[in-house]
Amino acid sequence: MDKFSDTRKKILQLTKEWEGMLLTLNNADTIKRQNSQKRTIKQIVGHLIDSASNNTHRIIHLQYQKNPCDYPDYANLGNNDRWIAIQNYNNEEWLDLIQLWKYSNIHLAHVIQNINLDCLRNEWISALNEKVTLEDMVIDYPRHLKLHLSEIEELMRD
Repeated sequence: MDKFSDTRKKILQLTKEWEGMLLTLNNADTIKRQNSQKRTIKQIVGHLIDSASNNTHRIIHLQYQKNPCDYPDYANLGNNDRWIAIQNYNNEEWLDLIQLWKYSNIHLAHVIQNINLDCLRNEWISALNEKVTLEDMVIDYPRHLKLHLSEIEELMRD
């Protein structure tokens, strides 16, 4: 049985569907509108790249580090905004950004497929001192992805 088959399918389906929609946007449109967090479409896509990358690394660390795992938390305490600023996503080539987002998610789906199921209860400690199991982290990823894609969708309508 493939425990995370539905999760992987959701990630890959969203990636395929949204790649086409993102490709319809021109560079000017990706940097002129901002969401409630003052992020442009490019910055939201950049955040999603960071999320895919960091989740990939956490999934790997949770399978071999001591439990609970104290892996850096990029998303809380304003760090995700620092990541966005430091990487200057608004000046990244739009097509490159789309491809990086796409392949980061395809790779994450691959990593999820290869998780050692004996490690699912291993925990990561967030910057907010919350314990999150490997299983919960994986299951929650599509929700997080959809949340930010819906922000992009809203900006596309404006």
